[in-house]
Amino acid sequence: MRILVSGGTGFIGQALCPQLAQDGHDVIVWSRQENPDVAEGVTTVQRLDELSGPDPDAVINLAGASIADGRWTEERKRLLVDSRVETTGKLVEWMRAMESPPKALISASAVGYYGEQGDRVITEETPPASGFTHDLCDQWEKEALKAEALGVRVCLVRTGVVLDRDGGALAKMLLPFKMGTGGRLGSGKHYFPWIHRADIVGIYQWLVGNEQAYGAYNASAPKPVTNAEFTRALGRALKRPTLLPMPEPVLRLLFGEMSELLLVSNRMMPKRLLDEGFEFRYPELKQALHAILS
Repeated sequence: MRILVSGGTGFIGQALCPQLAQDGHDVIVWSRQENPDVAEGVTTVQRLDELSGPDPDAVINLAGASIADGRWTEERKRLLVDSRVETTGKLVEWMRAMESPPKALISASAVGYYGEQGDRVITEETPPASGFTHDLCDQWEKEALKAEALGVRVCLVRTGVVLDRDGGALAKMLLPFKMGTGGRLGSGKHYFPWIHRADIVGIYQWLVGNEQAYGAYNASAPKPVTNAEFTRALGRALKRPTLLPMPEPVLRLLFGEMSELLLVSNRMMPKRLLDEGFEFRYPELKQALHAILS
């Protein structure tokens, strides 16, 4: 297939694009960067009108400013929304102008769609709770779903916290944990929906190739853990103590509204993926951390 990837230079895209190319696909990354660093066999464009040759068979939409970089000022919130919604809108408008639109749009979303859910098990049918992250993901998803009117199969990937050594949330955690200063956040009782980066790559590969897949999919490991359980597992993997908790008031003081990312509880289950036959390489946290840190 010929696959266009927006946001292909980000944490997920850096792993996904080389794998797609290795699978034999023709991969084009749409990036605002000039001469971005991409894998061998992957080409890049800065503007959609630079695309030449056959129209893409599928689009993977990963674009969006990092939600964890900086406090959520009103300006930062606008950037987080615009970088997702406007980019997705541009992709849909570009498809609308094509004689033969791509067969599939696989568009990123996030666990933030659900908001605070406590101990409730979250499936794709769980009603969301209101809040900024829900509003952000809701707008993002609605923009992607406009492609359905063009006959495009749309999948929405509601992603948990992606783990790997060289980026994302885990890379930020490693230094304090290695120094023995890591610990649970707040009470530690809130659920932490995680996924190994190899599995999120596998999910995108599976959704692109599965013509029966459509709609929202929860993309997190089938065995979610609480923050306290994650903290203990990471400490054991690094052979370090985890005795210094970060109290909730301190987190809220340090991070403001963005502390929601660290304290919200999401016991998310990948029900549709499991029901439809996707197999996780790393369903267990201990196994995933061993693969990443060994």
